Amino acid sequence: MRAVILAAGYATRLYPVTRDRPKALLEVGGRTILDWLVESIEEIPEIGVAHLVTNHRFAGQFSMWRDGYRGRLAVDLLDDGTTDNETRRGAIGDLELAIEVRGLAEDLLVCAADNLLRFSLADLAGAFRARPDVWICVRELRDLEARRRTGIAVVSGDGRVLEFAEKPAEPRSCWAVPPVYLLPVRVLPLVAEHLAAGGSPDAPGHLLASLCGRSPMWAHFIQGTVMDIGNAESLERARAEWNGRAR
Repeated sequence: MRAVILAAGYATRLYPVTRDRPKALLEVGGRTILDWLVESIEEIPEIGVAHLVTNHRFAGQFSMWRDGYRGRLAVDLLDDGTTDNETRRGAIGDLELAIEVRGLAEDLLVCAADNLLRFSLADLAGAFRARPDVWICVRELRDLEARRRTGIAVVSGDGRVLEFAEKPAEPRSCWAVPPVYLLPVRVLPLVAEHLAAGGSPDAPGHLLASLCGRSPMWAHFIQGTVMDIGNAESLERARAEWNGRAR
């Protein structure tokens, strides 16, 4: 199994903070957001390599981060060649790039680089070992406006995902889906098919909507929370809540 970390966005909602620094390298609790994420990925023993997809503008900063990284993963940087928000490839476009350029032919953990995880990825990996299908994480979200800004899954009583919609105007459930997925190797060709068919290259949830119904998909009900660093307010809230958090 390998990890793909999607970190090529430009985080324009956080300008001017992220004009010259990628969101994943902002500090929260004395460490970067990326440090926290990679530490979570290290909980999965099958993962030895993490492919981090960045844009050309910030590739140098991620290279410096990698030089200082002292964890057990081999971190492979992949520059997608873009330099601004207008030319970005989108998260799914960057995932396709990693699969194609690196010739990935293993099960993949796919993560956005701008989330702080307060749940165990080891538990998600355990569910995948028992049933190696597409797995997503779900958490209950009651606020209607918040549900309209995220991926939403409709889940059966036994945990099978029946429907998935990215940022639906009328959410059909309260199960919100953060951008943390496990994809078995057999579905990787469907990433390129999604894009070739005109599917959105942006939020990775659009890929899940495409996969739902084409491959078995299961919900992992997380024990904990996810902090999405989307704007200045959420960044300050995360810093307040994670201040002094143990490494």
